[in-house]
Amino acid sequence: MNTYIKVPQDIEKRSFEIIGEELGNKINKFDDTTLPVIKRVIHTTADFEYADLIEFMNDAINSGKEALKNGCKIYCDTNMIVNGASKMVLSKFNCEAYCLVADSEVAKEAKERGVTRSIVGMEKAAKDPSTKIFLIGNAPTALYQLKEMIERNEIERPALVVGVPVGFVGAAESKEAFKSLGIPYITINGRKGGSTVAVSILHGILYQMYQREGF
Repeated sequence: MNTYIKVPQDIEKRSFEIIGEELGNKINKFDDTTLPVIKRVIHTTADFEYADLIEFMNDAINSGKEALKNGCKIYCDTNMIVNGASKMVLSKFNCEAYCLVADSEVAKEAKERGVTRSIVGMEKAAKDPSTKIFLIGNAPTALYQLKEMIERNEIERPALVVGVPVGFVGAAESKEAFKSLGIPYITINGRKGGSTVAVSILHGILYQMYQREGF
């Protein structure tokens, strides 16, 4: 009978050992704060190309950690991100992840204006001063909208933006355009990304701040 690892912590530990081994010399591209993040992205996707695509800008991780330590709201452009984020760990820092795209008022306004719900949801969330971190894993329109609001000085500058929308229309372009703002920013260059990648980046930061039992 074949034996296999059954303990969750042991599975994750062995996975990260394999990732470290297979990264090879690319591991030298990362430091003590960025390496746990890229390892978790690869753990989520099983795709080592992310080591070449991920980009950290303007002291993003330290800025994000500071906001999390102080307790903040985290706006997510999909409910998948909200559902994937560790509510237990977030609660340790009095942080909350939320999404507005399914809100009935957001849906109504978006339909009336002929725009995406992601745009309207971002407009509302970005004006909330307690929302310091933005996780965008699906909608390029949400990232563009956030960029425009920052440029117009309509909102406070975020502590961290994780801009990783996935897809073929506007995804790569929106991620590139956001770089000009000088905001603490983590992105995946090109078409790849997604909600699960956004969650893995958040967890890659959170788990540097909170030691989970058994890890």
